[in-house]
Amino acid sequence: MLSRKILNIPSIKLPVILKGKSFINLLSEITANKKIIIFGVPGSFTPTCSEKHLPGYIQLSNQFKNMGIDDIFCLAVNDVFVLKAWLSSFTNGNLINGIADGNGELTKAMDLEMDYSGNFMGIRCKRFALIANNNLVKKIYIEKQGEFLVSSAEYVLNNFVTEL
Repeated sequence: MLSRKILNIPSIKLPVILKGKSFINLLSEITANKKIIIFGVPGSFTPTCSEKHLPGYIQLSNQFKNMGIDDIFCLAVNDVFVLKAWLSSFTNGNLINGIADGNGELTKAMDLEMDYSGNFMGIRCKRFALIANNNLVKKIYIEKQGEFLVSSAEYVLNNFVTEL
């Protein structure tokens, strides 16, 4: 696990998907006055993201809600149409909200860029998970390249501190 300095959720206008509906808004407005989780994936429909990362958060979403999490967001450097299709391809995918960071603006602002050009995917988001309260990032877990450990729903849930 890599810890990072505490930062705020940036005020960047992005497509957001809430309960299957998409709109453009400032992310910091959507997440204000809430305790949230944002987990980032390199890409929609990619193997680890589709088989483990997103399904884990869907499966444990009620447990996170019972611990005081208001919303769970999945960030991908994909356009809103791809992210929306991916979320809706899962039973209960609407339990997870989407952040379609198609231009990578949020990814860049949070210093979470990773070059996946070797896999013909270009610049994407590192695999990560964060917990924020009223837009203040309290904890962030960033994976080493090629790993899926600390950003999993199970890991975040098992290391969740209710005082966050």
